[in-house]
Amino acid sequence: MAAPVLAGEGQTVAPAANPLVDPNAFQNRHYHPKGKLPSAATLALRERAARELPFADRRDFEEATRGFIAPLPSNTVMADAGHIAWDLESYKWLLQDRDFTSIHPSLQRMARLNMNAGLYEVLPGRIYQVRGLDLSNITFVKGEKGWIVFDPMITREVARFALDFVNARLGRRPVTAVVYSHSHIDHFGGVRGIVDEADVRAGRVEIIAPENFMREAISENVFAGNAMTRRSRIQYAVLLRRSPFGHVDQSLGKNASAGVPTLLAPTREVKRDIEEITVDGVRMVFQNTPNTEAVVEMNTWFPDWKAFWAAENVTATIHNIYTLRGAQIRDTHNWAKQINAAMNLFPDMEVMFASHHWPRWGNARALEVLKAQRDAYTHMHQRTLHLANRGVTINQIHNVYEVPPSLRQQWAARSYHGAVRNNVRGIIQRYLGFWDGNPANLDPPNPTEIGPLFVEMMGGAGRVIARGRELNAAGRYREAAQILQHVVYAEPGNQEGRDVLADAFEQLGYQDESTSFRNSYLQLAAELRSGMSEGAAPSSNSPDVVSAMTTAQWLDFLGISMDAPKTRGWAWTVNLITPDNGERFKIEMSNETLSSIQGFIDPKAALTITLNRADLTQVMLGAKTFEQLEQEGRVRFEGDRTPFNQLRSVLTVFTPDFEIFPGTRNARPVPSGVKPFQFALNPLTIAE
Repeated sequence: MAAPVLAGEGQTVAPAANPLVDPNAFQNRHYHPKGKLPSAATLALRERAARELPFADRRDFEEATRGFIAPLPSNTVMADAGHIAWDLESYKWLLQDRDFTSIHPSLQRMARLNMNAGLYEVLPGRIYQVRGLDLSNITFVKGEKGWIVFDPMITREVARFALDFVNARLGRRPVTAVVYSHSHIDHFGGVRGIVDEADVRAGRVEIIAPENFMREAISENVFAGNAMTRRSRIQYAVLLRRSPFGHVDQSLGKNASAGVPTLLAPTREVKRDIEEITVDGVRMVFQNTPNTEAVVEMNTWFPDWKAFWAAENVTATIHNIYTLRGAQIRDTHNWAKQINAAMNLFPDMEVMFASHHWPRWGNARALEVLKAQRDAYTHMHQRTLHLANRGVTINQIHNVYEVPPSLRQQWAARSYHGAVRNNVRGIIQRYLGFWDGNPANLDPPNPTEIGPLFVEMMGGAGRVIARGRELNAAGRYREAAQILQHVVYAEPGNQEGRDVLADAFEQLGYQDESTSFRNSYLQLAAELRSGMSEGAAPSSNSPDVVSAMTTAQWLDFLGISMDAPKTRGWAWTVNLITPDNGERFKIEMSNETLSSIQGFIDPKAALTITLNRADLTQVMLGAKTFEQLEQEGRVRFEGDRTPFNQLRSVLTVFTPDFEIFPGTRNARPVPSGVKPFQFALNPLTIAE
């Protein structure tokens, strides 16, 4: 077995090949002309963290390199469309033997751990992983005839690269099964890179997933998908320069790949709490863990090998209870109980591995990490509700809650991805909602309305900016941000105000251990200074995701896409019939609202539209228009087409480029150089 190396060293890509690479990364010079170096307050916080955290514990570094077989053949993977889908090379500055004072020391530790990339052996002759090729790992389990693949990453290009790499190093084998651990796109999006749909349909490849996988995979990515995409670009900062002053890590992995996300429906769902299945000669026991890290998720136990797959329920970081990109608040209480169940169901585990980070070997070590995370989630749940029952509100809890000192000293319980300050607010949101009990916060005005009033009462923008500078100089960045935001809302064209607010955000970003917080601060600082970044970024809306939408979901999305005030006074009913799958829908417009119900039609409807669902899918994808289908004799309109023409006139195609702060489009954008696959869901493609 080869000696471990980091990230395929020796591979080089000139910084000019990717504008996201910071050419000053090695020289401690900020990539942005308005950027600031860490302040004295930031340096003091960093030094305090370095003293207080258990940096002498190097077990994670030993585990992250254990089982190393070979580096990635290349640190870059090209997308089918011609751009760079994966670029680990742009982070190689992290391998310098130095501390970067603009990165929290704990986060820099995680960022270096995530630079370990290549092919790794988890269990000799049985289980292998490719790491450092996407946000998530791809796992290969050796069956009697071929590979059983767990969680094929985000996009087909990197998944295909991983399969080719594994076959080249370990011997070519067919893929006999795929397991989706849960419904987030970084665990299924690369499936078409490793299997052919024809093989799945013919039964040569089985795809196994937890019950209701398709429903959750689609619903999370569509209904609020555009807003989620924009917010993801803030939380994950995929267009931010890779630099000690910019993007350093995603905590779960280096970044998200930017190829084509795909989806194939499962052929088998795991429905029972504990279900044993033998696939390609490998015995697997699935533990269904709904309402944990995802609404549908499952762990896997390999009883013959004493190996435990923790999916994304247990990794090397505390996760999100409330994620900044936007999703349903997760059930902390149940999450902890499912970890506890795994500890007691499979107490003799000898290796624990997951869809992110590195394995833990030995029974004591695996149970140590499981216990730390079980206790971290349980304590957050219990203590937050204890404090809430004593009157601590959602707007106070993050300043009051404290992680126990014993957990603060355990790396597996640190806030790299999820942030404890954010999570405890999410717990109160789940149980009590957004209101803190103060009537002044019950019906607040818009920031653009209250901002001018605050600025006026504080003596004008000049005085607020001056006070903001004083607070920044004193290291009181949170307070500075609170007052300076009012200037931006009151005077969107005030670049000085935006710049001083950006300075506060930047220092807060440098100080934070959580990539979700760091990225959000630094991404918005960049937008305040220079405007919104150009270029597309990874999106969860892909042709496979859209094709997999049910007709009912698509009709619901039409209602979301509709600009409701423009429908004032409209009242009609339309029937939609898709003969190839036997579906019928009654669609009704009333009170500026579009409603639909499956299984019913209205004999008095103004219009009945009949077409096969296969043809409707082409419309959903934007590949065909209704007019084209009509010319081909594949759709029939019976009745008055006025409702159809009215609806298509008020539909919006959402784009994830809306402003967070007003005025951030009036500055010269920072070129991103990234043009990955982007698919905008067009609700109703009709040629005028």
